Amino acid sequence: MVSGGIPIGRFFGITVRLHWSWFIMFGLITWILASQYFTGVEEYEDWSVATRWIVGAVTSILFFASVLAHELAHSLMAKATGLNVSGITLFIFGGVSQLTEEPRSPGTEFRLAIVGPLTSLVIGGACWGIFFATRDSVSPVAGIAFWLGYINIVLAGFNMIPGFPMDGGRVLRSIVWWRSRNLRSSTRIASLIGRGVGYLFIFGGLALIFAGFWSNGLWLALIGWILENAAVGSYRQIAIQDILQGHKVHEVMNRDCQAVPASLTVEQLVNDHFLTSGRRCFPVVDFGRVLGLVTVHNVRIVDRKYWPVRSVREIMTPIDKVKQVRPDDDLSSVMSLLTDEDVNQLPVVQDHNIVGMVARDNLLSFIHLRGELGV
Repeated sequence: MVSGGIPIGRFFGITVRLHWSWFIMFGLITWILASQYFTGVEEYEDWSVATRWIVGAVTSILFFASVLAHELAHSLMAKATGLNVSGITLFIFGGVSQLTEEPRSPGTEFRLAIVGPLTSLVIGGACWGIFFATRDSVSPVAGIAFWLGYINIVLAGFNMIPGFPMDGGRVLRSIVWWRSRNLRSSTRIASLIGRGVGYLFIFGGLALIFAGFWSNGLWLALIGWILENAAVGSYRQIAIQDILQGHKVHEVMNRDCQAVPASLTVEQLVNDHFLTSGRRCFPVVDFGRVLGLVTVHNVRIVDRKYWPVRSVREIMTPIDKVKQVRPDDDLSSVMSLLTDEDVNQLPVVQDHNIVGMVARDNLLSFIHLRGELGV
């Protein structure tokens, strides 16, 4: 759903990133709290404008900390069940834990899905406990605690809507999967219900817009559109993984892996290799030793006036920083790796030598051909 982002740290060995859209939601929540919520509560009318904005910003940060706790609960449960987690990304509508593989059983899926909303409920209950302990004061603590308690309980309830790939949709899929013993068909059912929920949100948003509630209607319709697209994308991902499952890298990799010298200039690389071959990636060698990979992306970040003087060695990605696969690796895991790393190709390594390249195009051609043949 969401890729990229600014790394802000590691928690329990899991990298956490902020997507650019997070800053929009952070600013919006801070503005709503400072200009509407804390302004409209009688106990806080005497607060200065600066106090309202500071408290609003702190509350917004704590809200996203609770969203992070929600996602960490998913990720830690995934790690406890033996699944790999590539990271967590916080974005405009909350957060997403990025798993590199699907749960292996309905029970695992259920535990992974339910732990997030339960965490939000616990946080919400704790915040309301703080509110009741401090409500006789007019300190910011009571105001912050009440809002955080309310929003976390709403977050838990919203996530339990049976719209895949939300937590409630995953709980639903785990139940259908448990009954049918078929991950793909259960994903299809959960995805269809998720699309239905998305359309309900869209139509509900449009009804609110026609009724004159523009802002609420637009938000509801936007959330519905995102849910519908996420449901379609999630099922498509499962279907693709199902097609690739059991097939190996050596079936689709490009074995004609032409290398380029490290001493080559960027201009020579572009004119003599990229433009003439149509390829987007080359291994870089020096005296027969592979030093790294050079891609179109490496070239694009170099100012064109430096092409005649910069060498391939200077712009390449060192081999120790390049994700690698083996000829016998499963294609489904390779597709996940390409997606998670947001790259278009990976070197295929055997006995410390690059024996080929596997790219998104190879996998997509493989999928398309099998679809045409009805295999």
